[in-house]
Amino acid sequence: MATSEVDAFANEEKRTLELSGHVGFDSLPDQLVSKASAQGFCFNILCVGETGIGKSTLMNTLFNTTFENEEASHYGQMVELRPHTYELRESNVNLKLTVVHTVGFGDQINKEQSYKPILEYIDAQFAKFLEEELKIKRSLFNYHDTRIHICLYFIAPNGHSLKSLDLVTMKKLDSKVNIIPVIAKADTVSRNELEKLKIKVMSELVSNGVQIYQFPTEDEAVAEINSSMNTLLPFAVVGSVDDVKVGNKMVKGRLYPWGSVEVENEKHCDFVKLREMVLRVNMEDLREQTHARHYELYRRCKLEEMGFKDTGTDSQSFSLQQTYETKRKEFIVELQRKEEEMRQMFVNKVKETEAELKEKEKELHERFEQLKRMHQEEKKNLEEKRRELEEEMNAFNRRKVAAETLMGQALQGCSQQPFKKDKDKKNFFSLPSACSLTSGRNLN
Repeated sequence: MATSEVDAFANEEKRTLELSGHVGFDSLPDQLVSKASAQGFCFNILCVGETGIGKSTLMNTLFNTTFENEEASHYGQMVELRPHTYELRESNVNLKLTVVHTVGFGDQINKEQSYKPILEYIDAQFAKFLEEELKIKRSLFNYHDTRIHICLYFIAPNGHSLKSLDLVTMKKLDSKVNIIPVIAKADTVSRNELEKLKIKVMSELVSNGVQIYQFPTEDEAVAEINSSMNTLLPFAVVGSVDDVKVGNKMVKGRLYPWGSVEVENEKHCDFVKLREMVLRVNMEDLREQTHARHYELYRRCKLEEMGFKDTGTDSQSFSLQQTYETKRKEFIVELQRKEEEMRQMFVNKVKETEAELKEKEKELHERFEQLKRMHQEEKKNLEEKRRELEEEMNAFNRRKVAAETLMGQALQGCSQQPFKKDKDKKNFFSLPSACSLTSGRNLN
């Protein structure tokens, strides 16, 4: 290069690049936060409890809003699950909240099957997510995840322990959802009774093997607060969206003739602790536990039913085609077995029906013979009666002829008798004259 060209290049104005921040991959968390904030989050709450125990009120208090909710009746024939989805925004974070209410839970006389609709709903949401995962063209990025992340189980404060329905339901749900038990309407019992109820509830849960959600203690940042909160379960809560005046300030609470109950006063109830644990500290852990524990358990069971399996101990690769062929052969064999069972069942049913028809035919034949004999006997009896009637008619006719003959003779005799009488009478009247004549002669 010529010297003049080098001097000209050196004299050119150099460009400068101004950096907007630190250069490095440690900005990746910030990128993830920005992306997640733009995408938004979803959180699904299942409220299980009896009608009128305060589920809707607590949800309104928890999120400081008023959700639209239909008033439930106590006369439902079965448990109905009503999900409602709401779009919430706080600062620059969007939250798609789904609240699922169990309408009619515990209102039936026979409560044996009250938990089944709840289990079916939870499994249905898992099935929808698994179906989306197994699609060829899946879109999990903008998929509305409806899997239940937390179950707030409302315990009635009007007893000294858990009901049988509570224990059975929580035992059925603990492997499918994160359960946090709460004692509803805690302002209806005294502090001493509330403490005794808490101890009794936890004792019964442990003795019956019910696994409730434990706040994680692995993270050092929240280990201390979560450990302390685990000892306070179940939370005793009070819900209210009404503002009451306490002193010189307005607070959320309930006003009674003997005083007031402040919802956000930790001396009155555990509402603040519940809100802190669920929304501020452990909301993401609840979502992760739902996906990594409960959904993975459901997914594993379903895939094993479909014939999928992981690589074995012999490190052999897993062939989807081979699994499909094996499952197809098993299905065909099972189908043939069921078909043979149905055919055999059909043959047995036909034989049973034929035997029944033959038995019916035999009964009908015996009945026919019996009716035939009865008919012959009746015919014989009728012939005898007819013969007797003919003999009676002949005898009657003979008597009739004889009677007519006698009557004719009698009539003939009656017709001759008057003539004889007249003759005798004539002879009688003519007798004196003869006598007089005779006497006259004698006189002469």
